[in-house]
Amino acid sequence: MPSSPRPGPSRPALSPELREVYAALLDRAPENQIEPDLSRIMRVMELMGDPQNAYRSIRIAGTNGKTTTARILERILREAGLRTGRTTSPHLHSPVERIAIDGVSIDEEGFLQAYRDVEPFAAVVDAEQEAAGGVRLTYFEYLTAMSFQAFASAPVDVAVVETGLGGTWDATGVVTPDVTVITPISLDHQDYLGDTIAEIAGEKAGILTAEATAILANQPYEDAADVLRERITELGAEAAVEDQQIGVLARTPGVGGQMLTLQGIAGRYEEVFLSLLGEHQARNALLAVAATEALLGDGGTVLDGEMLGTALASITSPGRAEVVRQSPTVLLDAAHNPAGALTLVETVRENFRFTRTIGLVGILQEKDAEEILAVLEPLLDYVVITQSSSPRAIPTDVLADLARDVFDDEDRVLEQGGLPDAIQAAVDLAETEGDQFGGVVVAGSVTLAAEVRDLLGVPWED
Repeated sequence: MPSSPRPGPSRPALSPELREVYAALLDRAPENQIEPDLSRIMRVMELMGDPQNAYRSIRIAGTNGKTTTARILERILREAGLRTGRTTSPHLHSPVERIAIDGVSIDEEGFLQAYRDVEPFAAVVDAEQEAAGGVRLTYFEYLTAMSFQAFASAPVDVAVVETGLGGTWDATGVVTPDVTVITPISLDHQDYLGDTIAEIAGEKAGILTAEATAILANQPYEDAADVLRERITELGAEAAVEDQQIGVLARTPGVGGQMLTLQGIAGRYEEVFLSLLGEHQARNALLAVAATEALLGDGGTVLDGEMLGTALASITSPGRAEVVRQSPTVLLDAAHNPAGALTLVETVRENFRFTRTIGLVGILQEKDAEEILAVLEPLLDYVVITQSSSPRAIPTDVLADLARDVFDDEDRVLEQGGLPDAIQAAVDLAETEGDQFGGVVVAGSVTLAAEVRDLLGVPWED
């Protein structure tokens, strides 16, 4: 008999006060439901004394890879002796994850204090907006203000800042970055960012400035590369572009990670071990290394090899190609768009030799579910369709019907709305007939990845 995958949650529930504060934040408008405008966040930061100017910053945009790049970059900077702040989104389990000091998420009291610090200034801006017929600070704007205030209070030496959505009009645009990083750009959030790669790239390119050194990933679409190139030329900014000035020169997958040789802006780094799986993570590490070189020595100083090796060997990235269970292996990824799904497929094929691969998939309504399923289909022997607790989740029966069309074989598609039972069904399929080399691949949304981690008792702390 397979062992139960349901040991129960390993973390305490949010405190009543944190639940109340988070509910108040969620009651504010999401940024993708209002006209793009930086006036509210600029005004509240001005009233607070512009805490975002109290430290250096690196700003990261792109479609996929932002959070992991931020985590790698922040880890290198800490190993180099700097005190760091990191703000990423979305969170997996708790909103406190969005704000980290020295690599550790702030505790509930720290989150509540940051909320209280912003509260009186937010009240002023809300009142001004309402008097002018505008809208209150949005959910993400308020969280951004909290992050920058927490960093100033710490205080930190440098903040690693992940954009929430797009770039040009994203609330994180109140920082004046020393370095900007753009990861690969693909189709996602078309309802907000534009219907074409060029339009989306134009929004992401909004983080670039004349004063900041730009670190640019190799782009899967030439239209995106063209937009970024033109913007860099227009600004006259310094730039290091993957596969031009910087690159992954060699990569050997291994147990628990991969051995890399990287060409940075300033130097070549031979045989450094990265504790993450997949070619995409090697490329994320390259961007982080180059960004560190740009910040610490204006791209002219080689990083200490021992320092870099220690940092890269200790990286974690929860919910990103993460093994959360053995016997059978359960691998989960927050892949929520076709590009992310394709990267996941490539990572599984490179690093695992499953004799039977079972998908556990749940997708949100605004995503391209048909294309995500089409990308995953060649990898999977069977797929268990489910849904997370998100109100935006596609109902299980609706997604299962779509999966049957994509897989063109209804026997390969199982439907299980309850997530605990869906996990068990996937594990049972992976272990059919005593197969010891079956694996389960969880994908489709951040919320699904988070809830599977919860049910399997995986700690969320950094």
